[in-house]
Parts: sequence; C-alpha cells; structure tokens
Amino acid sequence: MQNFTIARENMIESQVRPNGITDRRLIEAMSQVPREQFVPDHLKPIAYMDEDIALPVGEGGSRRYLLEPMAYARLVQAARVQPGDIVLDVGGGTGDSAAVLSHLAQTVVAIESDAAMVQTANENMLRLEASNVAVVESGLKDGHAAEAPYDAIIINGRAAAIPDELLAQLADGGRLVAVVGTTDVAQARLYTRSGDQVADRHVFDASIPALAEFVAPPPGFQF
Repeated sequence: MQNFTIARENMIESQVRPNGITDRRLIEAMSQVPREQFVPDHLKPIAYMDEDIALPVGEGGSRRYLLEPMAYARLVQAARVQPGDIVLDVGGGTGDSAAVLSHLAQTVVAIESDAAMVQTANENMLRLEASNVAVVESGLKDGHAAEAPYDAIIINGRAAAIPDELLAQLADGGRLVAVVGTTDVAQARLYTRSGDQVADRHVFDASIPALAEFVAPPPGFQF
C-alpha cells in the first residue's frame, strides 16, 4: 500500500520548494492537505505526481483537473493570501484547492458549475472539517457576487481572458491570479485592484489545462 504521507513530503521537497515557493504558510498547508482524497481510487497512486490530473466528468459536465503542485503553488503564492482574507476559488473541482486555501484565509468561497463536483467537494470539506469553506454551484465566469468583494481570487485553469464580472468582485487592494492565454504555454498574471483601476503584470509562464468556460469562441463565432 502506498504511503501517502511520504508521497506528500516528497512532493513538497521535489516539486514545491525547488521552484521558488518560500511562503511557509503555503508550504505547511500543502503538507497537510491529503491530495489523494480528491481523486477516485484508481487515480490515488498518481495524486502526487508533477502533472495535472484529469478528474472524471459526468454527462454534460466540463473537465476539471487537480493542477500540478508546482504551478498551483506558484499561483497561490502570487496571490499573497493573508489570514484575514476572503478568497474566491474558481473551478476548484472536488475541492483540493479550497482545502489548501482554508489553511491560509479566513473564509473561502469555492464555485463550481458541475453539480456532482459541488456535492463531492462539500463532502470532502466535511471530511476534512474545513468549516471556513463554502462550496457554491455557479457559473465560473459569474463568480459569486453575494459574498464579494474578495481579497483574492484564484482561477484553477487557463483562461483566454479574465471576465470583467470577476474583476469587479475584487476588493480594493484585492488580487486575482490566473494563467491567461490561448496556447498551451501561457502567462500567469497577477491582477490588482486599486480604487476603480485594475493593473496586471506577468508573474511566470505556465502550461496548465484550459477551463472550458473561459475558452475564447472561434473566429467569426457570434452569440
């Protein structure tokens, strides 16, 4: 039987620390969250590999992934999540990202458009006693205005562009992090709100799967 505690330690030492992750709170959070609990049994042996793991999707649902630990850690570190923050976690699938963020923030609102994944994520939060996480069924581009504004927003997948609806839900001084682009290798970008203005900058390059809800329509397509 695989020792997941050792696998988790190896993930931290071989994938997280060597790739510029210096936030001790983030490292501790990733050390505590049992990544294997967020995938079905047949995927548990690869839960700690340095790759994106595709989650099973129901009929009509959109594909979700557990992002590779290194890329995910770099995104969260860029968001500079503080203990008093309210965080919006977008497209978190079965809840791995929300579980990590629950150790860093005061409150986490995780939104997911797939009803089955919402149920699974809620079950996982109960199992882990992550009482500061609310998992909500919502369109990913819509965010969750009822709990806005957010100090940080994390998008768990590549987006062709960031919708104005999400940027509008940032608090003054709030940060949104996402990998943005239409090619396999794209730019992780940090968006920061200051009053009515939102500035953004390149943080690093990354290759992570696209979220279908954020894919740009083909040229000539009209709604």
